[in-house]
Amino acid sequence: MDELRGDQAVWRFDGESIAIRYETKGLLRDPLLKRLQQLELPVGAIAEVDFRPGGGKGKGWLLQLRLRDRMDPYAAVGAMLKEKSQPFRLTGHARTELVAEYLADQIRFAAEQHSEPPAPDAVTHLVPRLPFHIQTSEGTATIDGSGVRLVWSGGEAGGRKRKAQRREYDLAAITGVEWAPSDGWEWGYLRVITADRAKQGSGKLKQDLDVLVADEGAEGVGALLMAATITAHTWAAGAAGRARPGSEVAAGPADPRWWLDAARAVRQLGGPTDDRSPAATAGTDTEGTAGPDGTGRTAVGTDTGWIFEQIERLGELHAKGLLTDEEFSAKKAELLGRI
Repeated sequence: MDELRGDQAVWRFDGESIAIRYETKGLLRDPLLKRLQQLELPVGAIAEVDFRPGGGKGKGWLLQLRLRDRMDPYAAVGAMLKEKSQPFRLTGHARTELVAEYLADQIRFAAEQHSEPPAPDAVTHLVPRLPFHIQTSEGTATIDGSGVRLVWSGGEAGGRKRKAQRREYDLAAITGVEWAPSDGWEWGYLRVITADRAKQGSGKLKQDLDVLVADEGAEGVGALLMAATITAHTWAAGAAGRARPGSEVAAGPADPRWWLDAARAVRQLGGPTDDRSPAATAGTDTEGTAGPDGTGRTAVGTDTGWIFEQIERLGELHAKGLLTDEEFSAKKAELLGRI
């Protein structure tokens, strides 16, 4: 097992995963990394390995890992993290540059051999374990096996939030999470986003019932960890729930109809069928080919109205987390190529 000690952590690589132990002693240590303490990153989650001699402080080296789509919840929650707070970044002294470069090459090679993404729940191992709970001056946020809860019980909670008392969310209903740190003048916050309330925010953090405000320091770090944890479990639930062509349907979100949209969109990539009315297909070029179910249905290759309809439906699936960015882009390009 190869080990590399850097300024803010120790990385141990066994060929399949990187066990990261963050340094927690000392006043100058980053508070986010101190809260994380340690995590294990599978090499299958790594998209790129960037090693730069002289890229760190004092002409030291810099080793940066960039993860696959929907595998880095810390980079997905809103505000950009400071360099020293990035969990998958390591710097070190120039005297250990050769060792660091060797390990970077080993990790890069191992990641390239993993063409398949890791298990859907792999991202949940990069955040605190459930149940996870934080407290701010306005109230609390909790995520556990039943979902997410915001409770406004703190001294800073305003009248509207005190009256509402709490808000609960199923993971399947959450489409995103935002985090912003306090700058010392304005509040930081954690905001839970759902499809039906995406545009209903009040504009005032103290009045927004999807928001828990947080002060700077420990409160802000806790809000960031909560945002990343909710994001990771939302991604994992969506990935586990997606049915892929040729595979059995996995357990999905609570709504039993979610897989119907996904199945229809994937099935109809072959083109609309003769189930449509003659008026709907009038003026299009047809080509008699067997459909994906072998029934000999007629595929329509140049119906631009149908194509844009399917792109719109794919966009809805993408917004729900049922298609990754890569899948959505690939399928959209395939459809546009038919015009």
